[in-house]
Amino acid sequence: MAKVKKAPRPKAQTPKGFRDYFGPEVTERAEMLEAIAGVYHRYGFDALESSAVETVEALGKFLPDVDRPNEGVFAWQDEDESWMALRYDLTAPLARVYAQHRNDLPLPYRRYAMGPVWRNEKPGPGRFRQFYQCDADTVGAASVAADAEICAMLADTLEVVGIPRGDYLVRVNNRKVLNGVLETMGLEDDAQRDAVLRTIDKFDKVGEAGVRELLGKGRLDASGAYIDGVGLSEAQAEPVVAFLTSKGADAAATVANLRAAVGSSEIGAEGVDELEEIGALLAAQGYGPDRIEIDPSVVRGLGYYTGPVFEAELTFEIFDEKGRKRQFGSVAGGGRYDDLVKRFTGQAVPATGVSIGVDRLLAALREKGRIGGTVQGPVVVTVMDRDRMADYQAMVAELRNAGIRAEVYLGNPKNFGNQLKYADKRSSPVAVIEGGDEKERGVVQIKDLVLGAKLAESASLEEWKERPSQYEVARGDLVAKVREILNQWA
Repeated sequence: MAKVKKAPRPKAQTPKGFRDYFGPEVTERAEMLEAIAGVYHRYGFDALESSAVETVEALGKFLPDVDRPNEGVFAWQDEDESWMALRYDLTAPLARVYAQHRNDLPLPYRRYAMGPVWRNEKPGPGRFRQFYQCDADTVGAASVAADAEICAMLADTLEVVGIPRGDYLVRVNNRKVLNGVLETMGLEDDAQRDAVLRTIDKFDKVGEAGVRELLGKGRLDASGAYIDGVGLSEAQAEPVVAFLTSKGADAAATVANLRAAVGSSEIGAEGVDELEEIGALLAAQGYGPDRIEIDPSVVRGLGYYTGPVFEAELTFEIFDEKGRKRQFGSVAGGGRYDDLVKRFTGQAVPATGVSIGVDRLLAALREKGRIGGTVQGPVVVTVMDRDRMADYQAMVAELRNAGIRAEVYLGNPKNFGNQLKYADKRSSPVAVIEGGDEKERGVVQIKDLVLGAKLAESASLEEWKERPSQYEVARGDLVAKVREILNQWA
């Protein structure tokens, strides 16, 4: 009889493009999201938690075709053969929610949402298939006052989570201005217009000279490969260059330059007017150009948005993996998207919003030293006698009822040294010890693990004796002494 082969054990590995988050990382993210939610709530936005799964019809942008049903999203067919997918952002679900519940929702509807999104894309360094987003949107408000409010709220949010003024800038542009520039150029061919948009999107990488080359005959890239240009004449390309380089010494100069760039275009003039109004509304609230400024070079996502667009950029320098200095860059972006809900209702519904890249912002806070230090673990009540577990549980209950994070050691208590090693691994600030002798005398030993570690590093014998790291206190003083030690290291 043939020997039955055992099924191979599964590999304990994270799926490609995904990662695990442990205690401190989860805590840091939760605390940051709580701070952001506080700002959004103060601005009058309500929380919304929509389904993580949407129909691909509702998602729209990554609608699978017959040959590639998972293109862009993680999708599958239900038992009725309808396609469903994990959400790839938080905006498409909002459009569906509003269209579905619009008769019950206030107008305008102001909501914020936080949570994971999933994209079926090739992962890379720092690029995962699951990541967190934090959005705030206003649906049903056509006034650019709604856009100005989003910009102000974004600035406040960055400061609340720990990015000081001078280390960030919210930059604002308008898609209508670009439409006016394209109109001035006289481009009627859609393919050529799309090529111009793609070229504009490369401005931050190739600069003015590179854009001129790409709008014309083409250019050699850094690798030596030749990239074909759009084929425009210098005269045709000039409005684009004027648009991209129109930032002046102040907002008034920038607006004047933009008016010149759009020429006689009505849609372009409308966009410039909106930017001017946003600037005035922000100035009235005390948001100057040191926090929020009009900047025509903000071009990311212009194909998606229908009006104002904005981006939050962190301006402080960091070192990349090769040791070179560079600015941290963008952590949030958004704008006006008046056509998204129309897919469901057939009627245009104005909307504007912003999305914060949670992981990027967390990384920025670590760079600034705002988070990422040693996270204090729980107080550990050690077990000297396994038959007295009820006594130890009573101690830990007292600590918890006093608002102190605490736990009883639940491993094998035979080796006391292992209990202290466990406390060290948990970054515990205090260990509580009560053996039989302490029980009889009505006392407990309280070990300050933080001070003990510091003394062990550098203290002389005299210093060790002068600053003991272990205290004997009456059993009734347990909570008070533990709190005293914790406050010392808070």
